[in-house]
Amino acid sequence: MTEPHPVPYAAPAPGPLDPWPGEVTWRPVSPRLVWLELTRVVINTAVLLAACAVVGVLWSTRWAVIGAVVVVVLDVTRAVVAVRAARSYGYAERERDLLVRHGRMVRHLSIVPYARMQFVDVVAGPLERAFGLATVQLHTAAAASDATVPGLEPAEAARLRDRLAALGEDAGEGL
Repeated sequence: MTEPHPVPYAAPAPGPLDPWPGEVTWRPVSPRLVWLELTRVVINTAVLLAACAVVGVLWSTRWAVIGAVVVVVLDVTRAVVAVRAARSYGYAERERDLLVRHGRMVRHLSIVPYARMQFVDVVAGPLERAFGLATVQLHTAAAASDATVPGLEPAEAARLRDRLAALGEDAGEGL
């Protein structure tokens, strides 16, 4: 029996449950996105607990206490999910398109060709600005193919916006 010819090493192909292309270099978002998401959860919890307290004081019912316990349990779960979701974001710039990935349980991979982009937004709400973050939003003719990259440093968001706009113009000239 003859030995098989050696095959040069290649990176393993993504498995059926791993939609991320392996041949690209993924850029992570800022770790401050985790703290931003946790702050959103804490604000939500505080508002709902305040509502439970008002109901408890006005109607002196035990349902307010039960509601408060439910709020805390659900928001602790939401905090765990938010941290995992924030850490899952990444993006990669390729020659002809931008890839955006996110999700742990349900994985999402958006591939936006530069030629299909109509415009690029950089958005930073008050809470994002407090954490020194911004979000890049890519818009295409089909709303379903829009992509968002949250949790970027403002300088990186501006760089990505300018690069995508320039690549979109260059790719669109050939049409």
